[in-house]
Amino acid sequence: MKLFQEVDIRPLLLVPVLALFAFPLIGSGSTWLTLTVAGLAMGMIIFIMASGLTLVFGLMDVLNFGHGLFIALGAFVATSVLGAMGDWTGSGEWWRNMVAVLPAMLIAMAVAAALGLAFERFIVRPVYGQHLKQILITMGGMIIGEELIKVIWGPLQIALPLPEAMRGSVLWGDAAIEKYRLLAVVVGLAVLALQMWVLGRTKIGLLIRAGVQDREMVESLGYRIQRLFVGVFVVGSALAGLGGVMWGLYQQNVVPQMGAQVNVLIFIVIIIGGLGSTGGALIGALLVGLMANYTGFLAPKVALFSNIALMAAILLWRPQGVYPVANR
Repeated sequence: MKLFQEVDIRPLLLVPVLALFAFPLIGSGSTWLTLTVAGLAMGMIIFIMASGLTLVFGLMDVLNFGHGLFIALGAFVATSVLGAMGDWTGSGEWWRNMVAVLPAMLIAMAVAAALGLAFERFIVRPVYGQHLKQILITMGGMIIGEELIKVIWGPLQIALPLPEAMRGSVLWGDAAIEKYRLLAVVVGLAVLALQMWVLGRTKIGLLIRAGVQDREMVESLGYRIQRLFVGVFVVGSALAGLGGVMWGLYQQNVVPQMGAQVNVLIFIVIIIGGLGSTGGALIGALLVGLMANYTGFLAPKVALFSNIALMAAILLWRPQGVYPVANR
């Protein structure tokens, strides 16, 4: 799986081009800056959620349409953890809020990873190499998972308010930038950097990429590629759980169907990115986030369809996505 193509930089220019194109339409510089930061933050959260699915497809060739289940599970776990730490989330001190949010993220990732391990073993493993069956059976798994979430947490919407110190905005001139959105950008960049380092600079990453290219050769050297691929699926599920926490705090509420709702955005992102490209998924997520915020401000009635139109426009330019993986 490729992170970024080294030669073609044109797709990298799509994000600044979109931002600059929107500037004269919006008119106000402060409003444009606010919308741009909001779009980038939304894009980074979507990237966190999409990166897990990108890893699974790019390295394992598995179409997991149940990915949204891990997102929803992570969000609901966060409601329980943060709900039990009201003294910390209600504090106006940033560090006390982080003491509550970080355990919520870690526990959500651990629970999503454990479910991902079971999901891979009992649902995905029997249909390796069969994309149509993968789509059907993983969608069925997500539906069952949503019903189990309703049994545990109930079928109604649950509030997931931001901790006290993360509410509000910071001023940059006349532009108001929400504090939580800045945190989302930082977390997203950290996830990207960690993925690029592991896949590009570590022995495990080398073995995984080599296993994708020539599994038999790597296994002949004594390495168990199947175990590494299971680990990839578990990590992808954990990232979805983390994304669920971030998205739930972004929306400030969670519903059992949230995973299925977000799945649409995630698949738009990975299709734009090139089906398995981490760098492409990042570009796709940032474009989706910016497009959603700009059109939501300029033309709210078409905001729901703007990202589909964006995907169609990019696929007309590059039918395989901005950074297609060579072996697809």
